[in-house]
Amino acid sequence: MAETNLIAESGKQDIVISREFDAPPQDLVFKACTDPGGLVSQWWGGPKGVTTTVEKMDTRPGGMWRAVQRDAEGNEYAFHGVYHEVTPGRIVDTFEYDAMPGHVLLETETLEDLGGGRTKLTDHLIFQSVEDRDGMLQAGSQEEMIEPLERLAGLLQSLKQAASAR
Repeated sequence: MAETNLIAESGKQDIVISREFDAPPQDLVFKACTDPGGLVSQWWGGPKGVTTTVEKMDTRPGGMWRAVQRDAEGNEYAFHGVYHEVTPGRIVDTFEYDAMPGHVLLETETLEDLGGGRTKLTDHLIFQSVEDRDGMLQAGSQEEMIEPLERLAGLLQSLKQAASAR
């Protein structure tokens, strides 16, 4: 079983998260990362028990995205950003938590074709400062960055099974 790796070196303002998936990069992984019609909301977001609603997702350069998460107590957490590049091998966007305006990070997701229907997704998050990055890590966000990729792996497996059943 593949593991999600998270690297956050002390004193640096970035985080690198990677995971390999048993799914082709363009047919399934890219689609799961850019489909506002339902796929993104099935895996993206925080810890288990949190639901995600994609309110806006215009996956063109200059297009905006906005997602709202709700926990079991009804609390809402909203995030938004702007796409800078969207190609089957690379997605670049900004990410900002509505409750902390002005703390914007730059996210670059790279989809590497490993052959044999496998993909390596690398998510490189660059924060405006080491303090912003450390604040996110101290808030317990490491688990919230890993769990969605675990859910994505499950979703991709389901999509593959559905495709082969047709």
